Amino acid sequence: MLMCTDRSVLLLVDLQERLQPAIDAAERVLDASVWLTRVAQRLGVPVICTEQYPQGLGSTMPALRALLPDACIVEKIQFSAVPEGGVFSLPGGDRAQFVVAGTEAHVCVQQTVLDLLAVGRSVFVVEEAVGSRRNTDKTLALERMRAHGADIVSREMVAFEWLRQAGSDLFRQISHEFIR
Repeated sequence: MLMCTDRSVLLLVDLQERLQPAIDAAERVLDASVWLTRVAQRLGVPVICTEQYPQGLGSTMPALRALLPDACIVEKIQFSAVPEGGVFSLPGGDRAQFVVAGTEAHVCVQQTVLDLLAVGRSVFVVEEAVGSRRNTDKTLALERMRAHGADIVSREMVAFEWLRQAGSDLFRQISHEFIR
C-alpha cells in the first residue's frame, strides 16, 4: 500500500524542548521532522502534533512549533496519543494513513503506533524522524512496531509516494527544495 496525500496525516509525537536534549541523534530527528512537516504542508497533508505533559516536558521544539498552527496541537498525559481521542478530533485525524515521527520511539511513539494499528489505521513510521534516549531502545521499538504491522519508511519514501510522479511543476519544486 502506498501513502497517498488524500489519505494521510502526519503525526508528530512529543518533540518537546525538555526531552530533546536527552534524545540520541536529536538534531537528526528534529531536522527530519521539520522536513516532513514542510513537505506535508506543501502537498496539503494535514499535520497533528502532540505534547506529552507540556508543564513538565515543555513545548514543541521552536523550529517545529513555528511551522504549526495552534489548532493542530493536542496535549496529552497518557503515553499513547490514542486513548484520549484528541488526535482523531483534529483536522486529518479521521484519515486512514498515519505517517509518524517523534520521541521517544519506545514509549509514546510505539504505544501510539500500536494503538493506531489496533483501531485499523495504516501506520508508517519514519525511521530518521523517531528517536529515543538510547539507540537500542529505538531499534527494539522499530522491530516491534514492524512486527505488529507498521511500515518503517524513510522521509524520501514518504515524499515520493505523496508526489506519485515526476514531470509536474509541483514535483520540480519539491525536488529542488527538499530532495536535492
